[in-house]
Amino acid sequence: MSGTVRGPEPQVGACDLSGLTHPVSGGLAPFRPPRAAYIHVPFCRRRCDYCDFTLVVGRDGMVRRYLAALELDLDRLREPIEVDTLFLGGGTPTHLEAQDLHRLMELLQRWFQLAPGAEFSVEANPLDLLDEARTEVLRAAGVNRISIGAQSFQADELRLLSRDHQGTDVCEAVARIQNWIPNLSLDLIFGVPGQTLESWRENLERALALRPQHLSTYGLTIEKGTRFWSLTKSGRLRPLSEDLESRMYEMAMDFLPSKGFHQYELSNFAQAGWECRHNQTYWAGATYHGFGPGAARYLNGTREVGHRSTTTWLQRIETGEDPVGHRETLSDENRAREALILGLRRERGVCRQEFLRDHGSDLDQLGGVTWTKLVTRGLVESTATGYRLTRAGRLLADSVTVELVGNE
Repeated sequence: MSGTVRGPEPQVGACDLSGLTHPVSGGLAPFRPPRAAYIHVPFCRRRCDYCDFTLVVGRDGMVRRYLAALELDLDRLREPIEVDTLFLGGGTPTHLEAQDLHRLMELLQRWFQLAPGAEFSVEANPLDLLDEARTEVLRAAGVNRISIGAQSFQADELRLLSRDHQGTDVCEAVARIQNWIPNLSLDLIFGVPGQTLESWRENLERALALRPQHLSTYGLTIEKGTRFWSLTKSGRLRPLSEDLESRMYEMAMDFLPSKGFHQYELSNFAQAGWECRHNQTYWAGATYHGFGPGAARYLNGTREVGHRSTTTWLQRIETGEDPVGHRETLSDENRAREALILGLRRERGVCRQEFLRDHGSDLDQLGGVTWTKLVTRGLVESTATGYRLTRAGRLLADSVTVELVGNE
């Protein structure tokens, strides 16, 4: 499995009109065959206090069982398929021991053929990349994009986030892989309790010093069911003010573009040509495969999510039962509304003609008078091709999408 990941430089506001079959009258375009696949690996060394993802901790004895079940799950494909993007997330895929990671890669090589220039991404924990055997498995399998969960370079912030690494570990991990990995992405979290504008800027600077091609910056969300939720409810953890968190986001929006990283999506910045192609599949409302507990797939208008309990997912596959925990077939209108919300996450926004081609819906009619209200309030900009969020709109993106979804 091999291939480079560099793609064309995006043109803000430009529309891709290939396959435009209904330029005037509308009419729902047929679903295109999936060209993207996501594999969920649910194992972690520890659960971070803010995390609500599908994962298990201290259950490494289940790894071989998981791999056997994943093989059965992949059998649903019936025959190998070609993909443009393949993404391993978790959990922590690199938590697997080298021999198990090698077995996982063998399964993927059997079922997925990477198209020329395909993007093959793996999420990684810094400490795992310090293990030469693991990194050699990734290199030999043709992984060409690694996303490292750095989160912070500050010792006190990492301790509060219950991370198991230090900032120096991130630096060493990058040094070990940068001679063969062409596309490096780093994840950072802002809005951490106790974080300051100064420490956030230092995190951005230290990340850039490692010369990544991509940065993801996520505002801390305290999800129900996490330890952070319990600590906040009991008063033992005090979240940052919304104003300070907004200023941190604005700092990223100003600082990173000044260093050559354009903001192509609400939380993502990249050098030109290094945008995450797999995630762009989601934001475009396109179809995709998903395998593993908690993994989502979107095929022929139906969204399915593997059962979020890893043990339940395993049991269902082993007994020949349906491993899906949630299934929903979207109506044409809901499909269009969801695509609108996802599309607005992109810096380029939503294109009228693309929207008509893919969803058979008139963008202006779908949003109705809400568009005018949002434009008047300075949250949305009307472009020559469609609509996109303004800088102020990015700060209030959730509120904007709620208004659009509520429009009838």
